[in-house]
Amino acid sequence: MKKSNSKTKEPVFSADDGYVKMFLRGRPITMHLPDGLKGSYSLETKAQLPEQKLKLQWVYGYRGRDCRSNLYLLPTGEIVYFIASVVVLYNVEEEQQRHYLGHNDDVKCLAVHPDMVTIATGQVAGTSKDGKQLPPHVRVWDSVSLNTLHVVGMGVFDRAVTCVGFSKSNGGIHLCAVDDANDHIMSVWEWQKEKKLAEVKCSNDAVLSANFHPMDSNLILTCGKSHLNFWTVEDSTLTKRQGLFDKHEKPKYVLCIAFAENGDAITGDSSGNMCIWGKGGNRISHAVPGAHEGGIFSLCVLKDGTLVSGGGKDRRVVLWDRDYQQQQELEVPEMFGPVRSLAEGKSDSLFVGTTRNAVLQGSFSGELSPIVQGHMDELWGLDSHPSMEQFVTCGHDKLVHLWDVATHKPLWTKVIEDGARSAGFHPSGSVVAVGTVTARWLVLDTGTADLVSVHTDGNEIISNVKYSPDGNYLAVGSHDNFIYVYAVTENGKKYSRVGKCTGHSSFVTHLDWSKDSQYIVSNSGDYEILYWNSSNCKQVTNADTVRNLEWASSTCVLGIGVFGIWPDGADGTDINAVCSSHDRKLLATADDFGKVQLFSNPCSQPRAPSYSYGGHSSHVTNVAFLHDDTQLLSTGGKDMSLLQWRVV
Repeated sequence: MKKSNSKTKEPVFSADDGYVKMFLRGRPITMHLPDGLKGSYSLETKAQLPEQKLKLQWVYGYRGRDCRSNLYLLPTGEIVYFIASVVVLYNVEEEQQRHYLGHNDDVKCLAVHPDMVTIATGQVAGTSKDGKQLPPHVRVWDSVSLNTLHVVGMGVFDRAVTCVGFSKSNGGIHLCAVDDANDHIMSVWEWQKEKKLAEVKCSNDAVLSANFHPMDSNLILTCGKSHLNFWTVEDSTLTKRQGLFDKHEKPKYVLCIAFAENGDAITGDSSGNMCIWGKGGNRISHAVPGAHEGGIFSLCVLKDGTLVSGGGKDRRVVLWDRDYQQQQELEVPEMFGPVRSLAEGKSDSLFVGTTRNAVLQGSFSGELSPIVQGHMDELWGLDSHPSMEQFVTCGHDKLVHLWDVATHKPLWTKVIEDGARSAGFHPSGSVVAVGTVTARWLVLDTGTADLVSVHTDGNEIISNVKYSPDGNYLAVGSHDNFIYVYAVTENGKKYSRVGKCTGHSSFVTHLDWSKDSQYIVSNSGDYEILYWNSSNCKQVTNADTVRNLEWASSTCVLGIGVFGIWPDGADGTDINAVCSSHDRKLLATADDFGKVQLFSNPCSQPRAPSYSYGGHSSHVTNVAFLHDDTQLLSTGGKDMSLLQWRVV
């Protein structure tokens, strides 16, 4: 995408006709001023920063789908894990979270220093707002103060840092890291000096783990596709010995490595076999074939010397004694998916991270129950309950969650047939509408999650489902360029089509209702603002009819009340969502640069100032204030995360 003319054409104000014209990528967008503003409006007036700010309060979800070895218990009683660009420190007993926010894009790996305080996290290459590359690197930080101690490898790593580990036996002065270059370069660092000691091409294929041996700080084990390698560090060179499987089955992947108390290495592989490699040696001294059906994704040696293994296909968590005899087992419920990571908790408890982005807690004497849940595919749908401390999310993973703000857990989860894209509560709160990517939209009972109604309109994505303020209509915006309007009766239980609004020449992106439920305003993919009469679906073209209308919400990204949210040189797709607080003082936006921005509302001056907040790592897809404006919720698209911000 070439930005030859990055300076946007300046907006134009016509006092006579009462409009402001702004330009996005050279396209004129005309916005009508209310009569009350006509006389006093000036483009020169400077907009003010909002009176309030945001503070990240809660992070929903865990990245287990495609990351491993990323769940640990710290002496503070917190478990540490990551999702998007946030590292979460979650005290389960006290229901408190703290957040390390030093990264500017997806975190991919995590290691805890032997001092149990210092943490290293590695991230992917990012892109800044002006298109500059942000290099992948490792950040070493203090988990008590959350201060960044060192930044390692800026400009050295390629694409992403996928594995990181501290040495154990020499006081943890060394750090190893593997990047995502074609040759998967492994490097060894003296991290306190931010100095690279050695590097080597590790493997052409994916490297899944890199660990220093606990008793020999000059020995590093790596594993991955058809390899287990023992690397010896001498001065600035790394020498490789391959693990020999001899008469044992050579697996397609060696998936994980742990170390027994006596220094033996234990590996789990894609064939479900556990192999024990005699201390420091590259030959198998003992094997447990068929320990799991399908792959073994995680191994964790407990303080008492016993071993826990976590299965992929079979979802089993198995306890083994020191002689590798099976003692007990647990099963992860199917809805949470295969095991991804294991961590020892207090006394006999255990934490289990899963590939469906959940974390469970339990013990062999009981069962596993979820403490962290989220989505596991692209996330777009979000709406807050009109009167309760609840909100709904839905995503391409075909999950609809109704969340309780106080417990940060779902009140219910509904699996639907299609990927979901949009959601909207009825003003009574009794039902919620969900739009899918297949042109189907459904209505669920908020109390029971039961299906109340299902309809299909067109054959494209349903980008918007929004009830009128009086609850008598539902507007369904589609990527087929139409808005379908339904009459709603029986408190959201019954639907009959009134008609469809035709006039957009591109897909419908956003829509809002007037406070009196008589009119709809909509935006489209080619930056049009159109107005409609809801009772007959006819387009309203008279500017004087619409300029003084009061709108029940502000989710359209184009309009006189929000035009200050657009930065200089913006592309019309840079802002995915906007919403105003219910007291109308704040405006929040979700943008393509992983940021949530907070503006004063209304935002009718060009390029208004804002506070900017990171945490998401991909496009932020949606934002919504809770009914009482105490919190703001934001959804990340491909980062699958859901962040809850306190308004302070």
